Amino acid sequence: MKKITLTIFTILVASGWVLSACSSQSTPAKLAGTSWTLVSYGPEGNQVPAALGTETNLVFGMDGQVSGSLGCNSFSGDYKIKDGKLVFGLLASTLMACPEPQMKQEGAAFLVLTGTVRFNIEEDTLTIYDANGANTLTLSGVINN
Repeated sequence: MKKITLTIFTILVASGWVLSACSSQSTPAKLAGTSWTLVSYGPEGNQVPAALGTETNLVFGMDGQVSGSLGCNSFSGDYKIKDGKLVFGLLASTLMACPEPQMKQEGAAFLVLTGTVRFNIEEDTLTIYDANGANTLTLSGVINN
């Protein structure tokens, strides 16, 4: 009886370690309460640096709201994490016109921030891949709100 109890106890402890390891790997995927700055955008192997002199931010609120500015206009909308992917609702944006580098950057960013997309957080870098995985946004400078 003691041997069976010890075996069951050992299995439970080992299972706890495995589950703990799995949960710690998913922790970096938490976006709520973070803020990011655009570094580059475009095809993964041919990124275009963010427009010089343009302040950008992408804020994931604790309330499921995403907002920011990625070149010219301010925007906001809903987001959620589902099955390890980032799901954007419709984004509402102001409609100002800006110089071409900012408008091109913002247009490329909005194409990535559409629907269900894959993302990866590695240290202080967030990479968001469009639905096809062809284009990305690379952001840095996570700040916990």
